[in-house]
Amino acid sequence: MEAFLDFFEAMPTWMKAGWVFLLLAVFWMLEGYYSQFHLKYKKWKHAKTNLYLLIFVLLINAAFGLVTLGVFVWLEDSQFGILHLFEAPVWIELLLSLMILDLIAQYTVHYLLHKVPFMWRLHLVHHTDKNVDVTTGTRHHPLDFIIRETFAIFAVVIMGMPISYYLLYRILSILFTYFTHANVALPGWLDKGLSYIFVTPKMHKFHHHYQLPWTDSNYGNMLSIWDRLFGTFVYDDVAKIKYGIDVADHTDDENFGTQLVIPFNKTVRKLR
Repeated sequence: MEAFLDFFEAMPTWMKAGWVFLLLAVFWMLEGYYSQFHLKYKKWKHAKTNLYLLIFVLLINAAFGLVTLGVFVWLEDSQFGILHLFEAPVWIELLLSLMILDLIAQYTVHYLLHKVPFMWRLHLVHHTDKNVDVTTGTRHHPLDFIIRETFAIFAVVIMGMPISYYLLYRILSILFTYFTHANVALPGWLDKGLSYIFVTPKMHKFHHHYQLPWTDSNYGNMLSIWDRLFGTFVYDDVAKIKYGIDVADHTDDENFGTQLVIPFNKTVRKLR
């Protein structure tokens, strides 16, 4: 286990970036053979806006990498955090850390992004996509992503976790983000079975439905247990899903400039 975690701690930047583009490429290809929906769109044109936003995500990641490095040094020196209050095998510490990161840095912040008005304005960019595919996983307004990363650091401090736990979480989080947004169809029995514990492609598609109440459901990224526990879980007929968001349906979802300023666009209704 130690050697396994050491690998993630020593993983060079090029390999982390390579993981992002490898997953994008793999799921992009799978969408061509095992698609859930037949989306009538120009795939490369659609991807352009989302990939432009990915550049911002990568830059923010790099900046937060420097911040988190300082946080981990402080945690090591101060012995602050829940993990320093008890002795447990590494695998238990790791599991607890991944669960708390998923709860705070994914489920909780995602819930707030839908419920707090100014945060929702930022998060709109993710929901305006009318053709959800793997590249939608990269579609976040820069300020939205900064909020997410701040919550991740908060979770790290609460747990007092080592950097290797956090880096493994990032790798898994990227995998689930692209997996659940990809336009791929798992066999029904497999998708439904996995959804009892994990977030699956069909499960997350309901979150991208254009109207409430489905838009405000299925907030999880890796684990579906939080949605089940807090009553936000939905699983229905995917044929009923229509992508986009009703409050901003008039905006051009494939225009990078339009999406970058949509939180400040007064023509987008504030009330849902």
